[in-house]
Amino acid sequence: MRGYLPAEAGTPEVEPMIESSTRNVTAETKRMNAGVRSKERHSRAVSALWQHRPFDRAHVDPALLVHYATLAASSHNTQPWKFEAGRDRITILPDLTRRCPAVDPDDHHLFASLGCAAENLLQAARAMGLEGHVAYDATRSGVRIDFEPATPARSALFEAIPQRQCSRCAYDGSTLSANELRTLEATSRSAGTAVLWLTDPGSKERMAEYVAAGNTAQFVDRAWASELRSWIRFNAREALATGDGLYGPVMGSPDVPRWLGMLAMRFAFSSRAQNRKDIAHIRSSSAIVVIASGSDDREHWIDAGRCYERLALQAASMGLRTAFINQPVEVPALRSEFATFVGLGARRPDLVVRIGRGPQMPRSLRRPVSAVLA
Repeated sequence: MRGYLPAEAGTPEVEPMIESSTRNVTAETKRMNAGVRSKERHSRAVSALWQHRPFDRAHVDPALLVHYATLAASSHNTQPWKFEAGRDRITILPDLTRRCPAVDPDDHHLFASLGCAAENLLQAARAMGLEGHVAYDATRSGVRIDFEPATPARSALFEAIPQRQCSRCAYDGSTLSANELRTLEATSRSAGTAVLWLTDPGSKERMAEYVAAGNTAQFVDRAWASELRSWIRFNAREALATGDGLYGPVMGSPDVPRWLGMLAMRFAFSSRAQNRKDIAHIRSSSAIVVIASGSDDREHWIDAGRCYERLALQAASMGLRTAFINQPVEVPALRSEFATFVGLGARRPDLVVRIGRGPQMPRSLRRPVSAVLA
């Protein structure tokens, strides 16, 4: 009969079970506490990173200029750049070890990211009393910036560097005023680069169709899915360890252990789910912007990145949010048709961005300057 009655505490049968249960609870408690500590450390790191830093205009520190450059946008937050600082010159070079061959096989986004970094660096230099002159270094596929003394000027774009982020969330759908549109257009304009604006509901619906078609094509590409997973940081601990990649909460996902994040991606990661989200986000946006550089080569891809960064900084200074929706330009089979839709003809569309008013999202980290500055 004893085998069918609950054993009493203290008996040989119960003590091992209690001990095992205690170990499990203790281990789980430790994991939870470690997760909380990682989130706190991540929050402190983000706060320290995304703010202006003091500087001495009499002795401009190249490392500080590089710091501002690294706060620029990059595909999957890969930060595919290296910096060389010399006398009155900084050169930004591609870091091809951080390329994304599945989503970006010709390194288009990588070189656009160099342009984003260059624009941030130029704005920071101007605030510190240096005027930068940009040239493309064809021998090294990099951006060479030569400096000369100038009157310090803290522009609205410089002030907005710590506010800019890719806000992957729904916006409020409000209309941009004529003055807001004029300001954004004037700031992003540059010689040879086309900046096209889509604001009417019909154009946004067509844009949603192209983005959905891009999602459908990408989600069946195993190499693309594997590459994306490799850049996702499912929790604060991972984000802190690498200083790069897509931190889950930045994309609206919870901070979870990697095994759980991978499991969720296995069962819930689909083009159908992504299309629902992206279509809603596009409909909630005030405008869609398509950027197309003058020629389809690395030098002009860098120009497109500079154009985007100015647009994003100007938007941030006005309390507006921006986010990439690049699927129509990332899928070659869609790109030419999409170019025809937006009126570019044979020109290659470089980047697609949505703009609107929305909440601030959690922020990503960056690698330390020491990791990117030669």
